[in-house]
Amino acid sequence: MNSERRRGRVLVRALPGVDAVGLEARAAGLSTRSVKTTSKAHAIDLAISMIDLTTLEGADTPGKVRSLAAKAVRPDGDAPATAAVCVYPSMVATAKEALAGSGVLVASVATGFPAGQVPLDVRLADTESAVRAGADEIDMVINRGAFLAGDLERVFHEIKAVKAASGEARLKVILETGELATYDAVRRASWLAMYAGADFIKTSTGKVGVNATLPVTLLMMQAVRDYRAATGVQVGVKPAGGIRNTKDAIKYLVTVNEVLGDDWLSNHWFRFGASSLLNDLLMQRQKLKTGHYSGPDYVTVD
Repeated sequence: MNSERRRGRVLVRALPGVDAVGLEARAAGLSTRSVKTTSKAHAIDLAISMIDLTTLEGADTPGKVRSLAAKAVRPDGDAPATAAVCVYPSMVATAKEALAGSGVLVASVATGFPAGQVPLDVRLADTESAVRAGADEIDMVINRGAFLAGDLERVFHEIKAVKAASGEARLKVILETGELATYDAVRRASWLAMYAGADFIKTSTGKVGVNATLPVTLLMMQAVRDYRAATGVQVGVKPAGGIRNTKDAIKYLVTVNEVLGDDWLSNHWFRFGASSLLNDLLMQRQKLKTGHYSGPDYVTVD
């Protein structure tokens, strides 16, 4: 075992417990902050620019991916483009071609998404395939079974191996916080992922019963803030799954502003993993511009 792995594992195990009552009270307080109309317009555009527009279904087709890519580049009129389009590795080449020259990135889930219960060599091959096809970002899932069994060394090693296989692509490490169950486990997993080289820590796959929540995301924000203070390295945060409306998205942006500040208020450091959120943001944007809501056929249904 090398000294880097030993130090990271020891520090992760030594993290203090989370004050659950205090964390939830802080999240509840932040969620009540009001946003004025002019600030709301800015927040909506910022949220749009932070979306990883996602399709991760067994029925995904090249046509669906091309349609999603077109929506990502030009969501509506003068609305900003989304940050990325997130697809399975088999659809990366299609997304890359459709997004060429747009500035919208291609993200790909990998490593046996969503369960991650495949051998490491298969997960690495999955990652390398996505990168060869043109993925700019890799969203990997951690081995929750190993983590929950206390085998932090194995989880650390596997994240580092996927980071190496990702090459120049940025690595988002999905903790699947709904399966980790406790705030203490989420904190430990966040720090372990960062020590192992994560460029982002991400809440969820969107494929389990409990996905992103504001208290969990707040805890992860505190972790990246404290990690930068300790190491000088900045890491991004991506809540994913269950964020479907503008009101909730703004709560997350308020929390970023209050906890992390301007350094994280860009799509280089904060993302929303979402599919339906964009439609609500566009409808609220139109409401601010025209004074009335558009009909349900104003936006495409993905």
